[in-house]
Amino acid sequence: MSNKLIKKSSILGIVGNIFLFIIKISMGLISKSQALIADSVNSATDIFASFMTYIGNKISSNPNDNDHNFGHGKAEYIFTMLISLSMIIIAFKLGFDSIVNIINYNKLFFSWKLTIICFITFFTKLFLFLYTKNVYKKTDSILIKSNMLDHRNDMIITIFTTISILITKFNIYIFDGITGLLISLWIFITGINLYKESYDILMDKALDGETYQNIENILKKYRNIKKIGNIYSIPIGYKYIVVITIFVNGKMKTIKSHSIADIIEKDIKDNISKIENVIVHIEPFNNN
Repeated sequence: MSNKLIKKSSILGIVGNIFLFIIKISMGLISKSQALIADSVNSATDIFASFMTYIGNKISSNPNDNDHNFGHGKAEYIFTMLISLSMIIIAFKLGFDSIVNIINYNKLFFSWKLTIICFITFFTKLFLFLYTKNVYKKTDSILIKSNMLDHRNDMIITIFTTISILITKFNIYIFDGITGLLISLWIFITGINLYKESYDILMDKALDGETYQNIENILKKYRNIKKIGNIYSIPIGYKYIVVITIFVNGKMKTIKSHSIADIIEKDIKDNISKIENVIVHIEPFNNN
């Protein structure tokens, strides 16, 4: 179900951004507005981000096989890294252009055409943002998270671009460059955080301490467990495989200990959504 939601979200992102790219580049070429032409390039990179989401989800949804025993879930993080890098590149480009505009005191003149395009862009991005936010809550997919943040960034850029255009009627021109510089810094930080989150998973970063504590709390409910051993976690996409060692009475029958392990595995998977699978190792408990 989650893969279908992610697929639908990415297709909507591709269609929406293609729509924005067409109207921006067409109006930019007709009006010879460099600002609008430059903004159309940003929409082209958004098409790339949505396309990466589609491809990443398609690969990560493939089941495990002989070559990939834990599935293809980490593909999400590889493609998220690509999206984060595109954010960082856009941030540098926007920051550079903003500094040039401030130094040269370039003036952005009022235009109803630019204002209308900004309104169309904002409401298109608002729809895409709300939709991907809803999908992210249901799937917890980092690919959808990166798309959601990308749509949010575009909304903020569009809001301040619209303000910049409107206040030029009062002969205030520097706001555009300063705002662009601040937004570029914000997009850069967002891109870095996404990159770091993807990097951590690809480097097999363990579960957070709170989740480990929740696992231990579940294990402590079982009186047959004499001692809790090591708890390890392996990320597979946006979920984890957990390997647990527990100690039980050495005289316990094998069939009973395996039954306890099965119950524990189901209990943990049912109560902690980020865990895909649980492997329980049974060891005999030694009082000495």
